[in-house]
Amino acid sequence: MQHHKEVIWLARYFNQHFPDLGNFTLKLLGLPQQRYPWANFMVMELVVMILIIVFFAYLRPRLSADKPGNLQHTLEAVYQFVYGESEDAVGHGGSKYMTFFGSLFLFILVCNLIGIIPGFESPTIDPSVPCGCAIATFVYYNLMGLRENGLFKYMAHFAGPMWYLAPLMVPIEFISHLARPLSLTVRLYANMYAGEQVTLVFLSLTYFVVPAVFMGLHVFVSLLQAYIFMLLTMMYVSGAVSHEH
Repeated sequence: MQHHKEVIWLARYFNQHFPDLGNFTLKLLGLPQQRYPWANFMVMELVVMILIIVFFAYLRPRLSADKPGNLQHTLEAVYQFVYGESEDAVGHGGSKYMTFFGSLFLFILVCNLIGIIPGFESPTIDPSVPCGCAIATFVYYNLMGLRENGLFKYMAHFAGPMWYLAPLMVPIEFISHLARPLSLTVRLYANMYAGEQVTLVFLSLTYFVVPAVFMGLHVFVSLLQAYIFMLLTMMYVSGAVSHEH
């Protein structure tokens, strides 16, 4: 499925041992079957999903209100950060949407960072993964808007503040909303792909201090892009669930 770049060892393993499962997945999506159905990003998404599930399965029985460990303190800080951002962006009641915000943030962050591990690759350097996250965001905020306002009031958001501006505002708003998934996809994909390529270039030149600097930059970009994606999602949800007209 991927011939334009090197296939990582884990994708080769899946293609050798589980090709039928890969083709079954492609069939469910209405895509043609292939000899090597497992692309790098597909395998790495599975790895990220398993890592997150195993991590929280390990952590949950060890949570303690009396003697919280360092890991619990760290995650509580992340929780408070996401909670504060959701309350600031969405307003009072923004915590209702924290499950989606937090899940999206953690998934993208782990996807961005896992490429630092030798032999692995960040799935977000393939446009399919940012596109999937963007589509999930698009569907989510529209559903939340419909749930909070109902169909008529939600559609009224597209008409603008004055009724006589509706013929102009409705097409503009529809185009703007349809462009959001593209904007989210390109922003995340372009930044992660560029960061990955810069890191690989400097690793090929020298293995001393310089690559470490760029790997640190890669970590910073990974954190920043996960935060920006989450923040934009919060803003879209805020606009969708707003009751002002």
